[in-house]
Amino acid sequence: MGLGRWECLYTDPDAECPRIIEALDTFYSVFGRDDVMVLSVPGRSEIIGNHTDHNSGKVMAGAITRDIVAVAARNDSDYIRFRSEGYPADQIPLSAITDPDAFKRFTSRALVAGVAGGFVKAGYKVSGFDIYMTTKVQKGSGLSSSAAFEVMVGNALNHLFNGGEIDNKEIAKIARYSENVYFGKPCGLMDQMACAVGGFVYIDFADSASPGVTPVSFSLSDAGYALCITNTGGSHANLNDDYASVPEEMKAVARAIGREVLLGATEEELIASVDKIRKAASDRALLRAIHFVRECERVERAKAALTRGDTEAFLKQIKESGESSFCYLQNVFTCKAPGEQGMSLALALSDGYLRDKGGAWRVHGGGFAGTVQAFVPKSSLEGYKALLNSVFGEGAVDVLSIRPYGAIRLY
Repeated sequence: MGLGRWECLYTDPDAECPRIIEALDTFYSVFGRDDVMVLSVPGRSEIIGNHTDHNSGKVMAGAITRDIVAVAARNDSDYIRFRSEGYPADQIPLSAITDPDAFKRFTSRALVAGVAGGFVKAGYKVSGFDIYMTTKVQKGSGLSSSAAFEVMVGNALNHLFNGGEIDNKEIAKIARYSENVYFGKPCGLMDQMACAVGGFVYIDFADSASPGVTPVSFSLSDAGYALCITNTGGSHANLNDDYASVPEEMKAVARAIGREVLLGATEEELIASVDKIRKAASDRALLRAIHFVRECERVERAKAALTRGDTEAFLKQIKESGESSFCYLQNVFTCKAPGEQGMSLALALSDGYLRDKGGAWRVHGGGFAGTVQAFVPKSSLEGYKALLNSVFGEGAVDVLSIRPYGAIRLY
């Protein structure tokens, strides 16, 4: 790839060279091949549209300058052999990849097999290959480490065996298939799509088979703000039931009003059917449905604000999104451990520090543990970082940029 494109991927491109050289060296030591390609897939930051994708709603998201780098090569065998930095090497026989039940749920083996099996199901070419991955999209960071991992496997299959001709949107759909069917997590498509497509995008999931993806021209830096993600230290382990409850409860409400998903539902329709919904689902399910309807409206208002260059109106929608997630979606902490509320604390600190300075703050991503997001005026950035780092540990606050490319081959 050209130098100009390379510089768009990272805030400090020169600092990435040792990482890539180390990845090449590790690949050679593990797999012993030198006819390789180097690939990159970014993590993502959900900008607005919290838990709307799985009910065919609307989202704005951005690919970030934190990525997975992979070295991959064909191995002329009947196995996919893979290793991630810090983990032992593993392998999967191609003969098993079309059987979801052959793999233990919630494992990396299931994700790799699911993407490969999804490629076969879609009629694309799959053969044996070796891949080594190193990541700056850390687990529990709220930046979609699992989606980036899935998309990377698809990115490798695309460039190794399919000439790089498969559209990244198709790779995103296969990645979600892997996570839903093989891994066992009923996620939507937002994470995979944002990682695969890249840039700052508005996504309309009304047609779940072919979501509408619209690039949005916007620079936070030019507007005078920094995008901060604070890792509060909470673990995502054992939270699959919490994540699953959100789409399940929203769909229960949808069924109560004669729909498959909440797409198209209005708040007036929900209120008119409140007795039926409370009997068929629950009060929390109804609150989550109200969040969905209002959140999709906020996404549209946020997009319109950016289109006309109204940053303040955009940030107003971000703050309202965060309030709704806390009050109605209820995904800021888990009911399994109500005493652990790192994200609640981070949001309270953000509110206290930024309230009179401008900006916005909200839960980031799936929620229940992990990270919060803040749009911080540059003039207040150092003070904000100092405050949050003093509570959650040095380096807890990560300042990110949006990168214009999604899943790509570097060389």
